[in-house]
Amino acid sequence: MDKLLDILASGIHDAKNQMFVAESLIAATEAQHGISLGEARYAIEAAADRLSRTLAAYRLLRHSATPAVTPVIVSDLCAEVALAQKSHLARQNIELTVDCPLADEWPLDRDLVGDMLNNAVQNAGRFARRAVLLSARRDGDGLVLAVEDDGPGFASLPPAAGVGLTVAERLALLHVRQGRQGSLRLDNSASLGGARFELRLP
Repeated sequence: MDKLLDILASGIHDAKNQMFVAESLIAATEAQHGISLGEARYAIEAAADRLSRTLAAYRLLRHSATPAVTPVIVSDLCAEVALAQKSHLARQNIELTVDCPLADEWPLDRDLVGDMLNNAVQNAGRFARRAVLLSARRDGDGLVLAVEDDGPGFASLPPAAGVGLTVAERLALLHVRQGRQGSLRLDNSASLGGARFELRLP
């Protein structure tokens, strides 16, 4: 796994550098032709930011480090994810609904968990017909963060564990509190009838 992570990290680093080159070319084109390519610039900046966070996750896993756990207001975290994803989904005629009424603080790594939720929402958007739901709720002593869609769901359960899912599961396990670990679950028991991504944090 460590060798695979090293290979992925090298590729991510190169891709991030190429995105900065592309952003410079877009800026030059805007200046030369007097046009606005704001959407393209936004897409590149968002992708570069995601790659930077992926590299941070790699370093965390590669060196068995501890997540930067701090008290985070759950509703604020959900709002940040929604803000980052809503316009992108709207362009695909997909409505993102947020059901995160928890104003409580919860100990978690804001960057890691936020990136996992952003990934989950983007993946849901690829398969959704018209709707994606981001939700948060308490379950006993734990926090449940979920992303659901109204797409066809998983063809088989459990779904095949690709590299992204394997990394996400390991990141979830790094959240430890009072002897309990975080966990990740994928299933088809979504209220919208499609797939469901469920992250549980202690």
